[in-house]
Amino acid sequence: MSAILEAQALRKVYRGGDGTPIEVFSGVDLAVGRGEFIAIMGASGSGKSTLLHLLGALDTPSGGAVRLDGLSYADQTPEQLAAVRNRKIGFVFQFHHLLREFTALENVMMPLLIAGENEDRARSRAEELLASVGLAGRMSHRPAALSGGEQQRAAVARALATDPLVVLADEPSGNLDHANSERLHELFARLAREFETALVVVTHNRLLAARADRVMSLDGGRLVPLAGVESMP
Repeated sequence: MSAILEAQALRKVYRGGDGTPIEVFSGVDLAVGRGEFIAIMGASGSGKSTLLHLLGALDTPSGGAVRLDGLSYADQTPEQLAAVRNRKIGFVFQFHHLLREFTALENVMMPLLIAGENEDRARSRAEELLASVGLAGRMSHRPAALSGGEQQRAAVARALATDPLVVLADEPSGNLDHANSERLHELFARLAREFETALVVVTHNRLLAARADRVMSLDGGRLVPLAGVESMP
């Protein structure tokens, strides 16, 4: 399987309050194929969210390279990177970040309209995606009228709106109860297969990780394969 998203020798170093360098991780390598579901686990503070931000061009590495579809982020202008984030990468966070003044349908249409899609096509695509995540009857509801699980499924639909090459999710079920978490986990499990989208999920939830094609652990600043993840929360 050829890689659609690649990280090579990735490093991230911050400066402490006294100017001392703090290395979050060093030499991280990752290759994710089209339609592949990767789960990344690790202790709190190990740098999982930082890694996801680097993969999503939301932050800049201290060393190494990230490539999406063969193109290095380092070779892109800020304007080009903004277009990559909008068109080629979908994001799902622990808190859905839906725009509360807009309906679920309008929230999912938004990335398409920003990308220059006409309103009729954006609406049709949004309706299709919301139906695919089980929200066909809830499209006209604003976030406040949706349950936590419904809001997060709407956020997943929004992440898929532009048919991205990769979807990055940071603790997507961390704010949900068990039943809603399981429904979201099932959705992620079929997302990569049906949409042929590379999926990288940072999670503490072993039930979600157990559904992934591969599980990695960020440990001691290195990303290593993790075998034998049990299907237990």
